[in-house]
Amino acid sequence: MSETPETAPPVITARNLTVRYTLGHGLFGRKTHLDAVDNISLSIARGSFFGLVGESGSGKTTLGRALLHAAPISDGEVIYADEEVRYDLRKIGKPELKDYRKRAQMIFQDPYAALSPRMTVRDIIAEPLEVMGLTKSRAETDARVREIAAKCRLNLEHLRRFPHAFSGGQRQRISIARALVSGPRFIVADEAVAALDVSIQADVLNLLKTIQRDMGISFLFISHDLSVVAHVCDHVAVMYLGQLVETAPTRALFARPRHPYTSALLSAIPSLDPDAPKTAEKLEGEIPSPTNPPPGCKFNTRCRFARPECRQSAPALRELASGHRVACHFAEEFDFSRAPQRAAAAPA
Repeated sequence: MSETPETAPPVITARNLTVRYTLGHGLFGRKTHLDAVDNISLSIARGSFFGLVGESGSGKTTLGRALLHAAPISDGEVIYADEEVRYDLRKIGKPELKDYRKRAQMIFQDPYAALSPRMTVRDIIAEPLEVMGLTKSRAETDARVREIAAKCRLNLEHLRRFPHAFSGGQRQRISIARALVSGPRFIVADEAVAALDVSIQADVLNLLKTIQRDMGISFLFISHDLSVVAHVCDHVAVMYLGQLVETAPTRALFARPRHPYTSALLSAIPSLDPDAPKTAEKLEGEIPSPTNPPPGCKFNTRCRFARPECRQSAPALRELASGHRVACHFAEEFDFSRAPQRAAAAPA
C-alpha cells in the first residue's frame, strides 16, 4: 500500500527548536536576545507539501533556514531521516553536512536576485553538481542538466542564455531546476511565488506539485498568501511571533480554524464575488517586538477574546482533533469558523 502524508514517516522532525540571536548590549551592559524561533515542534512527512503561514516578521524564513542548517540552532533538535541516512542537524559534522546539502535545498523568494547575471542558465543549474562532485565528467553534467531542465519546462535554447533574457516566471523555473539537480528529498520554498504575477504563480505552483508527485520530494512551502496554500498544501502550520499557534490538515484548518489569529488570517482572503459582504477581521495594533514579547500568550495584545489567564500563562500547543493542534486556552469555547458567532463571542 502506498504511503500518504498522513501515514508516511517524517523526513524532518523538529523538537523544541529555538533560534536565538544576540543583538548587542542594552542598559547596564545587559545583552539583548531575540528568539526568532521559540520552542517549536513539528514534523514534515515524506512526500508531503507542508505549508507555513504568518505575518511578516513571524519567523517563517528563519525556521526554514534552521531546518536546512543555514541558521544557528540554539536549543532543541532537528532530525532529518530518509531511506538511507539519519542526521541530527545540531550535531552534524562537515562530511555529513556536505551530504545533507544535496538532500535538502532551498528555492528563494526573489528570482531576480537569486541568479548570477554573469552565468548562463546551463552553468547556474550545473553549479551544485560541480561543487558537490556529483558528476564525473562534463558530458554527465550536461546530461543531468538537460534532464532537470526538461522537467522544469526549459528547452535547450534556454540553457545558452543569461538570466536577464527571461521573465520572472522563467527565472523561478531556473531556480527550481538548480534546487532539483542534486536530487534532494526535502526542499524549502521560501515565498517562491510571491514576486510573480497571479497567472505565472499558478504555472509555477502546478510545476511544484508535479515535481512533488513525480519525484516524491517533501516541500516546506512558506507563504503569507493563504489562498495559495489552500491550492497546493496538504498540511498547514500557522506561525506568530516565533511560535506555532495552530497546525492541521489543510481542509480541517480552512473548514474550522481553532485559533483567533488563524481566523483573522482566513477572513482576509479576498472573495471572488465582488458583491459579497466584507468579513475581514481587523487585528488591532502591530505585531509586538520579538526582543520584548508580551507575557503569557504572545497574541493576547491583539486578540479580541483575551482574558486575564491569557496574559498570565502561555498556552501549550495541544491536540484537539486528529492532527489538529492549537495553542489557545479557549479553543474549545469559540467557533471561529462562523463570523456571526465570532462577533457575539467577545468575552465579558
